[in-house]
Amino acid sequence: MIPRPWSYNLLKLKLPSAIEHYRPRFFHSHQVIMSQPNGTPSMDLNAARLNLFKSVQLDVITPTQAADNEASRKRISRTFTSDTLTVPTPEMQAYAIQASIGDDVYDDSTTKALEASIARLTGKEAAIFMPSGTMSNQIGLRTHLKQPPYSVLCDHRAHIYKYEAGGTAFHSGAQVIPVIPRNRHHLTLDDVKDHVILGTDFHYAPTDVIELENTLNGTIIPQSDIIEISTFAHSKGIAMHLDGARIWHVAAETGLPIDELCAPFDSVSLCFSKGLGAPVGSILVGTSAFIAQARRFRKLFGGGMRQIGPLAASAAYAVTNHIKLLPGVHALTRRLEKGLEEIGCEITSRAETCMVFFDATPVGVSLDEIISRAEALPNPIQLLGSRLVVHIQTSQEAVEDLLTVIRTLAEEKRAAGFVKLEKKEEDGVYVYKDVYVRKGRNL
Repeated sequence: MIPRPWSYNLLKLKLPSAIEHYRPRFFHSHQVIMSQPNGTPSMDLNAARLNLFKSVQLDVITPTQAADNEASRKRISRTFTSDTLTVPTPEMQAYAIQASIGDDVYDDSTTKALEASIARLTGKEAAIFMPSGTMSNQIGLRTHLKQPPYSVLCDHRAHIYKYEAGGTAFHSGAQVIPVIPRNRHHLTLDDVKDHVILGTDFHYAPTDVIELENTLNGTIIPQSDIIEISTFAHSKGIAMHLDGARIWHVAAETGLPIDELCAPFDSVSLCFSKGLGAPVGSILVGTSAFIAQARRFRKLFGGGMRQIGPLAASAAYAVTNHIKLLPGVHALTRRLEKGLEEIGCEITSRAETCMVFFDATPVGVSLDEIISRAEALPNPIQLLGSRLVVHIQTSQEAVEDLLTVIRTLAEEKRAAGFVKLEKKEEDGVYVYKDVYVRKGRNL
């Protein structure tokens, strides 16, 4: 006689009356999804599935989507908020749809081709695609930082310090040392030597990484200064990381090859969406060993992605076709700067690439007045603050219209009796003025 399973014998035991009473309820949900003896689903299951399928009928494309997209393109051409607002062109979208459909966590041919191409372009051994510039920077830093305590030295305006939600402290447990450059433009070797933490004094967190950003607020760090800082850093065993989100602008303005711009750094983060018009994505480059470890951190940070071939293809299209447009962007930015100066505005940070920072209070006009008047135009202009960003989809008409708004406001103030105050210089005293003032704060 074959012994029956213990569970069968257990079920033969008499259950207490209370449990016996509720027994049908215990097994009800199981019975609903049981199949009929012939293997077909029960009527209850068919009904449940039908309700489920009805509930997931999603239509996120509106009937007017094509017209809405065209309106968005026109709006972006009159927006000076950021170059992250650039959008894919129809040509980019047509190219992207031809991409591979592999899995980037394992193997996607289009993404691998992009990574190999950018590695060659930057003169590095390997690269890894990232969903954002913030993740690319943060994983770059985390990969360099081995054993705390440690610190990261950077410009006080750096994205990793001001605009990445405290990520360097949160993800890497690193102290950030923000430095104000004495020349009011960019960090030099003297600035670094004044603030770098060396030695074995256990009161301090040694500097393990020096991070530079090029461009920074649209300005270019001279390559000679970068090389000096890098030579010093490497002599002290300190890694160099570049936030090169807009390094394309540096290359377009100076004519220097991208691999030469990246050579002094152990790792570089480059962005495809800022100014180049790709929908999303950045890339981190470095040695093969560095990128292998960064790939592990990307998984840990939740940045591993699946079928991203179309994103990688969009990035490749942007680099190939849109870098050549950047000199025109720089010329249009300088036109905007010249117009602001002619009106009487103060230029608080000069137009070296795609940004100009200004202060209209010398002509009696507040930032909020400019924003309100620009938004009230029949064809509105959008700006967020004192930083004006020109990009590959900014129209010449938008630049002239914005200058007209500011000029008209200045003339109204002058007609109302505004008199410009003479500015007194304080010799030998440098009080940093934040050139980036946003809506809601007076300049």
